[in-house]
Amino acid sequence: MSINTVKPEEVHSKLQSGEKIKLIDVRTPAEFQEVHVTVAENYPLDQLNPERIKQITAGDEPLYVICKSGTRGKMACEKLQAAGVENILNVEGGTSAWVERGYDVVRGESKVISLERQVRIAAGALVLIGVITGFLVHPALFGIAAFVGAGLMFAGITDTCGMAMILARMPWNQVRCENKPSKTPV
Repeated sequence: MSINTVKPEEVHSKLQSGEKIKLIDVRTPAEFQEVHVTVAENYPLDQLNPERIKQITAGDEPLYVICKSGTRGKMACEKLQAAGVENILNVEGGTSAWVERGYDVVRGESKVISLERQVRIAAGALVLIGVITGFLVHPALFGIAAFVGAGLMFAGITDTCGMAMILARMPWNQVRCENKPSKTPV
């Protein structure tokens, strides 16, 4: 199953020409609230319901999927394809690429740490705790650092991060966002 991609320039061009597109952002609500493409609607990956997406897609019009950099977008596309949703396009480079090109976005007040940074902080803290407690308490606690290292290797190999999935469900990543596209570029 291959995932079709689209460059941000192509999506932007469609918007500039007045074409109506369906763009879903699969980042956490807090990430979405911080910055998102003006017409994007938020459907977080960890809560993505393919049946709901089938209801909002019309006919053979393409469904564009965006995240921060493209990885979660790809995962969402795979999940939707497996459920029978067709004509899905993952936006290459995600919101980061969109912002980098200077296209219109909506910026909120929230300044949440990105999910990627949260994973690095949590993994680093667990490794440090494992090493310190391994020296000070009992050598078996070095296993904490080994477990986190194995998890990071698994995440790198499979491009799936269990820690990110857990962190995405944390309260600080669950800001209430309405699924209505904003028309106000910032």
